[in-house]
Amino acid sequence: MAVRRRIPRLKGLSINRLIPNILTLLALCCGLTAIRFGLQGRWEAGVTAILLAGVLDGLDGRIARLLRGTSKFGAELDSLSDFVSFGVAPAVLLYLWSMQGAGSFGWALVLLFSVCCALRLARFNTMLGQPDLPPWAYNFFTGVPTPAGAALVMLPMMLFFEWGGGFFDRPVVVAVFLVLVSFLMVSRIPTFSLKGLRVPHHWVLPVLLVVGLLAAFLVTAGWVTLIFFGFLYIASFPFSIRAYRQLERTAHEIQTQESPIDPPANPGT
Repeated sequence: MAVRRRIPRLKGLSINRLIPNILTLLALCCGLTAIRFGLQGRWEAGVTAILLAGVLDGLDGRIARLLRGTSKFGAELDSLSDFVSFGVAPAVLLYLWSMQGAGSFGWALVLLFSVCCALRLARFNTMLGQPDLPPWAYNFFTGVPTPAGAALVMLPMMLFFEWGGGFFDRPVVVAVFLVLVSFLMVSRIPTFSLKGLRVPHHWVLPVLLVVGLLAAFLVTAGWVTLIFFGFLYIASFPFSIRAYRQLERTAHEIQTQESPIDPPANPGT
């Protein structure tokens, strides 16, 4: 009787588990390339590279969860990539584009932005997997996330690309955005998170239609579309704060109703 020999299987990581890290490295390369574009004075290409890094950063985490490729190594690599792409690259671009005209004061403000970005990432890493967070709290970020912060702080550049003039590139205008966005990143303001967003079945076609229209606007009027969504995101802050407080109040009321009430003491004892 012939004995079948088992063919040994190759050991190693599946390529699926490497895809999220590959996307993270691509985002890092986009951030570094944005710095190169800034040194060459190619401002629009630099901003585009940072925005592309933001798209890749949004994909790597979702793909990691879908492919079950999450790891501590990937999380650390993602944080380093985020700091370079969204904390260093925008600061270098803004300094070379406008803030170097403000001397040491301009350099101090771009340093402030980078430091706040690092603090934002450190706080986010410490809050990952906190068991004491209620389920509804995962629909919000604490402060503005770093990719959104990078996009917001580059709004003066986008405004300049579209309308030009000698206003949006003034150091005082850029300084206002640097200070405000730095504060928003390290603040405790709850902002909407789309990670837990679920689309009802009857809304699938309308959502696809909106995505198609958005793609058309990005191709035909890219900077105007990005500027519109940037200010729309800022306008959503009061609504996110209100929604967070309302959910917090509702959860507290439910917890109060469900908590056991101690029976009154018997006065005869």
